[in-house]
Amino acid sequence: MAKQSPLVMLSAGEASGDQHAATLFRELKKLVPDVQGIGMGSKAMKEAGIELCYDSSGIGVIGLMEIARHYFEIRRALTIMKEVAKERRPDLLICVDYKEFNFRLAKAAKAQGIKVLFYVSPQVWAWRPGRVESYGKIIDHMAVIFPFELPFYEAFNVPATYVGHPLAGKVKPVLTKAEALNQFNLPIKTHHQNPPVPIIGLLPGSRSNEIRRILPVILAAAAKLQQHFEGAHFLLFQANSVSDEALAEGLSGVRLAHLHIIKGQDYDALQCADAVITVSGTATLEIALMGIPMSIVYKLAPFSYWLGRRLVNVPFIGLPNILAGKGVVREFIQDDATADAIALETQHIIEDPEYAEAIRLELLKVRDLIGDRNASLELARIAADILKPL
Repeated sequence: MAKQSPLVMLSAGEASGDQHAATLFRELKKLVPDVQGIGMGSKAMKEAGIELCYDSSGIGVIGLMEIARHYFEIRRALTIMKEVAKERRPDLLICVDYKEFNFRLAKAAKAQGIKVLFYVSPQVWAWRPGRVESYGKIIDHMAVIFPFELPFYEAFNVPATYVGHPLAGKVKPVLTKAEALNQFNLPIKTHHQNPPVPIIGLLPGSRSNEIRRILPVILAAAAKLQQHFEGAHFLLFQANSVSDEALAEGLSGVRLAHLHIIKGQDYDALQCADAVITVSGTATLEIALMGIPMSIVYKLAPFSYWLGRRLVNVPFIGLPNILAGKGVVREFIQDDATADAIALETQHIIEDPEYAEAIRLELLKVRDLIGDRNASLELARIAADILKPL
């Protein structure tokens, strides 16, 4: 009887996880050419050759109230994934972030004798450190993306490996800055230009609730900046998981004279920005790795925020600040996330070169901390080793 090809199930619930899972699967294919992939994800995973059992583009939400509103759809997705795992019997389940959902999926898979590799460690250092022991019971290996996470797992004898951050070495534009300015029809600055005509990046997030809750305040800040900087250009980055209809609804009534919607070529466009206004999340690290000064904005439903403040035990929410261990860039959270405050900080970055340069130097230190280890390759090697006895 011919040996069956190994089958890997991947579970990603958000846009960043979808990208990470796709990159990982491509690397795994190089090591195990006949491996087959199934799972939950979106466009990137499908393009990587993974058979989608559930499209997760509609369930990438954060915050208790937001999750409650999507509860039945998330529960349906979990039921489908559990059933697929039971029917298809994958040789390995790789859970990519999306912690609470994947914890439950991993627990069900482990009970069926399916090996589990968890990628992007839950932020146990921020909240619920006792959860490490619980994860140890339902996984075979934890792949962490920050070196300081390892001791948490070692303390409970949970097999864990520091694989590096999935963005390390990958946040690079393809075009030169001059080429990008030309391609996106952006102004080329001259030494005689006074006052400056800035280019400002706007990153409203990849989740539907972020677009609904945070995009309005980002656009209001942009409107104030347009009043202050005549002729300012704005780059609005649209994530793959955000539909044209959802973005159009968010932009309804907005009057920004020079607004450029960026879909794809994110790093090419991002390098043109003098400053960025971004939601908290993976995007903050991408911007940091490019050395661009930013303001971090985040708003949750009031109850979600109230509860989060009591559970989370870190002084910052932005990854650059968490990694640096200090406030490298300003954070505007919940009631502090006002258009006036965000616009003033962005104005400060643009008008004070010394202030902007100090931020850039701190962001370079963050880039050094991340290093250039190929996380996807490291993780693929772990997955291949787990599959070896098959």
